[in-house]
Amino acid sequence: MCDALGNPLGFVLTAGQRADCTQAIPLLEGLKFQALLADKGYDSDAILEYVASRGAVAVIPPKRNRKVQREYDTELYKERHKIECRFGFMKHYRKFFSRFDKLAAHFLAFLHFIAAIQWLK
Repeated sequence: MCDALGNPLGFVLTAGQRADCTQAIPLLEGLKFQALLADKGYDSDAILEYVASRGAVAVIPPKRNRKVQREYDTELYKERHKIECRFGFMKHYRKFFSRFDKLAAHFLAFLHFIAAIQWLK
């Protein structure tokens, strides 16, 4: 979860084989937002309905296997590069990208440390 500048706001760790989109709605609860920018992995009916119920716009490209392709704001979607740049910054830390930590709590603590460094820049 990131703000408009791409700064991290929250994290939820999942198992390696579990889809990230399963944690999207719990991460969004309690936040106010006008638009949700996400990649195709978050194109699920549940997320789209949740975002619409909050009065926001879902800027998520549809998956190719959708029977009915829906429209999305391609210009606003270009702003997602800020999020990708932040993940690129995180991957500069070897401990993060190689996942040396055995315990999820240690990995999450280091993830918060990297996020704090990003906020301070």
